[in-house]
Amino acid sequence: MRRGHSPGRRRTLSLLPGRVRPGGGRLKVTLSGGADVPHRPPCRERRSRAPSAREAAVIRLRPLIAPALLLLGIAGMTFAQAEVSRRFDMAPLGRNGQNALQMAAYLGVAWLLSRILGQLLARLRPHSRPVPKLLGDLVSALLFLTAIVSGVLLILGHGAGSALAGSGVMLALFGFAIRNVVADTLSGIALGLEAPFRIGDWVDIEGLGKGRVVEIGWRTTRLLTRDSTYVILPNSQVSRQRIVNYSAPRSEFRAQMEIKLGHATPAAEGAELLHKALRDAPLIRQSPAPDVRIQAIEPDGVRYALRYWLGRFDHEWDCRDAIWREVDAALRRAGISLPQPPVAMLYAREGGAVPGAGMPASVPVAMR
Repeated sequence: MRRGHSPGRRRTLSLLPGRVRPGGGRLKVTLSGGADVPHRPPCRERRSRAPSAREAAVIRLRPLIAPALLLLGIAGMTFAQAEVSRRFDMAPLGRNGQNALQMAAYLGVAWLLSRILGQLLARLRPHSRPVPKLLGDLVSALLFLTAIVSGVLLILGHGAGSALAGSGVMLALFGFAIRNVVADTLSGIALGLEAPFRIGDWVDIEGLGKGRVVEIGWRTTRLLTRDSTYVILPNSQVSRQRIVNYSAPRSEFRAQMEIKLGHATPAAEGAELLHKALRDAPLIRQSPAPDVRIQAIEPDGVRYALRYWLGRFDHEWDCRDAIWREVDAALRRAGISLPQPPVAMLYAREGGAVPGAGMPASVPVAMR
């Protein structure tokens, strides 16, 4: 406890005007109680600055340092072994050491090429989107697989050319065996680059399914339908079909319904009646306003198109149900019934050779 202060009592100090004086390199503020409190200037925040061209180049080349040093070390060991063999007529590493050195050289080249490819892919941004990391990982895996197969064939006694050719043949056979997996994976990469849909979008993939995208994987795309069921689609099939995205470029979209009224109802009156029913329906957006258009005049009636905007695709079924209910109520209040398709009645008389002969006498034959 400080001297002169009682516990539980707070001392209130006030600044005296004009009593700020410097002392000892710091500002000192004289309080009314006579004490000098050093005033520390606020710490200066470090301002972030953009790296210079040299620093940016160093940052880009940093991932290449380790594989480059590995290749330099392998080259140095190979040169040293050649010098020792030339001067002393001996192989310091032996056959196993040489095989290990060659395998390390193949892996080092694959490592360096994968890093260079990663740098190139990082700078590519098609459609203002970053390249999926899966593409770089897949190419790196192929490079390392080629290096391993080539090294194994070289160790088994084949030359460098035959080793590379053999590794190419083996990779071709392996790729043919897993061609469906490769096709799905490459299609997944293409979908990641083009990005026709994102997680959470409502899409309609022609002939495959309609629902909300919940996962975009290496090989498959998963949809959650409005019935709460999963639909798992291979990416190779998704990339070949027509895709309708109801959530892009924004979540609002326009839907349309059709209905036909008889000629007894004038077209203007029918359009006004349907428009009022459409405005009274819930869930639809009033801005942009819904409208009713005459789509066609047919022999049995006038066909109308009811167009409206929805905020979310998952409200479509509920909205259609509400619109049909409002339209049905409006038509019943107005005493308007839907037109019936024409029916031709043909009666076959006794002994008459008319179409429909062979039917029992006086039996009506109805034809639409």
